[in-house]
Amino acid sequence: SPMAGEMASELWEEGGLGPAPNQAPLRRVSASCPWLPVVPAASRGFHDSSRWCQPRAGWALGPGPCWGERDAGKGLEMRKLVLSGFLASEEIYINQLEALLLPMKPLKATATTSQPVLTIQQIETIFYKIQDIYEIHKEFYDSLCPKVQQWDSKVTLGHLFQKLASQLGVYKAFLDNYKVARETAEKCSQSNNQFQKISEVSGAVDSTFLILAPLPTALLYKPIDRVTRSTLVLHDLLKHTPADHPDYPLLQDALRISQNFLSSINEDIDPRRTAVTTPKGETRQLVKDGFLVELSEGSRKLRHVFLFTDVVLCAKLKKTAVGKHQQYDCKWYVPLADLVFPAPEESEPCPQVHTIPDHELEDMKMKISTIKSEVQKEKAGKGQSRAIERLKKKMFENEFWLLLNSPTIPFRIHNRNGKSYLFLLSSDYERSEWREAIQKLQKKDLQAFVLSSVELQVLTGSCFKLRTVHNIPVTSNKDDDESPGLYGFLHVIVHSAKGFKQSANLYCTLEVDSFGYFVSKAKTRVFRDTTEPQWNEEFEIELEGSQSLRILCYEKCYDKTKLNKDNNEIVDKIMGKGQVQLDPQAMPTKNWHMDVIEMNGIKVEFSMKFTSRDMSLKRTPSKKQTGVFGVKISVVTKRERSKVPYIVRQCIEEVEKRGIEEVGIYRISGVATDIQALKAAFDANNKDILVMLSDMDINAIAGTLKLYFRELPEPLLTDRLYPAFMEGIALSDPAAKENCMMHLLRSLPDPNLITFLFLLEHLKRVAEKEPINKMSLHNLATVFGPTLLRPSEVESKGHLTLASDIWSHDVMAQVQVLLYYLQHPPISFAELKRNTLYFSTDV
Repeated sequence: SPMAGEMASELWEEGGLGPAPNQAPLRRVSASCPWLPVVPAASRGFHDSSRWCQPRAGWALGPGPCWGERDAGKGLEMRKLVLSGFLASEEIYINQLEALLLPMKPLKATATTSQPVLTIQQIETIFYKIQDIYEIHKEFYDSLCPKVQQWDSKVTLGHLFQKLASQLGVYKAFLDNYKVARETAEKCSQSNNQFQKISEVSGAVDSTFLILAPLPTALLYKPIDRVTRSTLVLHDLLKHTPADHPDYPLLQDALRISQNFLSSINEDIDPRRTAVTTPKGETRQLVKDGFLVELSEGSRKLRHVFLFTDVVLCAKLKKTAVGKHQQYDCKWYVPLADLVFPAPEESEPCPQVHTIPDHELEDMKMKISTIKSEVQKEKAGKGQSRAIERLKKKMFENEFWLLLNSPTIPFRIHNRNGKSYLFLLSSDYERSEWREAIQKLQKKDLQAFVLSSVELQVLTGSCFKLRTVHNIPVTSNKDDDESPGLYGFLHVIVHSAKGFKQSANLYCTLEVDSFGYFVSKAKTRVFRDTTEPQWNEEFEIELEGSQSLRILCYEKCYDKTKLNKDNNEIVDKIMGKGQVQLDPQAMPTKNWHMDVIEMNGIKVEFSMKFTSRDMSLKRTPSKKQTGVFGVKISVVTKRERSKVPYIVRQCIEEVEKRGIEEVGIYRISGVATDIQALKAAFDANNKDILVMLSDMDINAIAGTLKLYFRELPEPLLTDRLYPAFMEGIALSDPAAKENCMMHLLRSLPDPNLITFLFLLEHLKRVAEKEPINKMSLHNLATVFGPTLLRPSEVESKGHLTLASDIWSHDVMAQVQVLLYYLQHPPISFAELKRNTLYFSTDV
């Protein structure tokens, strides 16, 4: 809504170092490995790979959730896919290093003459360790290449990765010298025309990204990205290597070394988005941020609070004109050296807080739920987009009111030099998190300071870039494609707790998130004077889009002298707190599931189960094979003598003719009776179908197309390949992922593949009109991903049983699979069928 847009801006896209510049054509580095394609790194395309990575005749990807683990043959094939892509990018990297070393030889030759371009010392500083890095990778490549060529289950290569990882010290030396190398290169370039010319020529083909790096960190891109890339490859290899394979421990060791190396250099040089430099040159990092309600001058105000390593800053988002960059306005700041928490009994009386009666809060929740239903109805009907926008705006205003008015738990911050500030939180868990984060930072040696107006401006200006929480936590700020959470009833039994060092009066509370914030929903009785409380109390908690359950364990305080002047202050001591995600896929629905939550050495035993409000849609084959709905796609295309079913072609043609600019096309549902009428007409092969289509509301036609794919007896991308698609999309290495995803498309039956490619191109055309129809590739993937991939009922037993599972991990992966193909350059059926392997050559 416009109001939401004003207050909660676009997500900040973290600026990385950017992609590698285009490369010059590359030479082969090894005659021993003729089967690797050599292409410019910037180009992407099909390459003849029939001599390497041939899919074996039995690469049948049968059903089952863990095909990579269950079938050693498939694991072997996946490892080869991963290694083939990695080798191709290794080749490009070696070529880049070679090109980088080119200017070194002529420079060294002139160094001993009467007119040296650079001295030997300058040359060695600028090109420090690059020759060593080149030799390490050349040796690794020459050893690995023949092994992948003669690929079988007996091949071992873990020792090669282990050796590569053990030589990372050379990278560290290269990095430690980096700053000096860059400064030397810049000085030489400014004072020496000949060197500048060499730099410019080599820079043109990206030979010396070292010399002309535009950013202090740009040089780090290639070598460090290489280490990052090899850790991804190691992850993927381990995923598909049996634990009893001789390579497994060696690959694990290589991964451990690489990860330790990366985390150590990240601390030194990685441009952390959480960091901002203080005027004294020290790094000030953002530790935590979030939206809190501040009680200011007697009224509630929504603030964005930023906790840095040495200061708390309270800000509000400035109102800006549409399209203008949004900024924060600093309301106040307290250096952590001056910050104290007043003890409850010492605190001043709480200013009169106007609290809203519970029934009014509940009424507002009902209103919001009603508006949500109206939005769904509008979308289901012919949905005027203006009407939907109006409803969403109303929903935002109501949710915002709820967010401001429901918190009652005080959180005081006091500046020892004067002023106190009071926040109201809805959750004791949240208050404890803020308090613990501040106290942890205060253990360090902190100095008091005062920020000048310029310093304060710089710090406030950095908040927009550094923040990790971008949107006000209301559901109307969520995209339609975000998880809506669980709706229904969560049954929780809190059994017992262990791990207390001394007897105490103990109780637990349960919190769940609801309407964007956490609320306390249940509390056990107090178990007196014990180290092992046994509550065994059951609670039924209504979930309203909830995603997490929190359990807090308290020691009850009966000391009257400690009770402060403010009734809302909880003086009971938190002994431990923990959180469990309410994963729709893993939620037990029939039987109780017992679990243990660990918190500060205390273990709380609890059980839970979930009761959903609605049941899932199921794929059911049609009894009549004469129609098109619920009939196998191969049967329909054979009967019609067509490559793509008539229903798919006609619906797409109609949408492209008059629905491509319709706001929310494919997201807004059509009227159910219209869709059923079209379904009956297509099933009966009605002669008037074209007339019906031209008269029908466009959302009903879009809905009919979705219904057709949803009712296929098995998904368009097939039950057989479903586990493989799940494995492929989870690969971390881009080249391996590309190989696998293209290979899977080629494994589809022809009618399925041709129909999929036809639909894919249509959805891309719809997304081209996103500025008008508001349907991005991600939105379309969310709508169609589960429809095209969700396994049929037989496959999905124990896999997908409830409509509440709709946002399970599997569904997210289904969306990612379709999004992968939608974001991919055009895929040609003819090229795919040439049995080629398509892969990325990004280094």
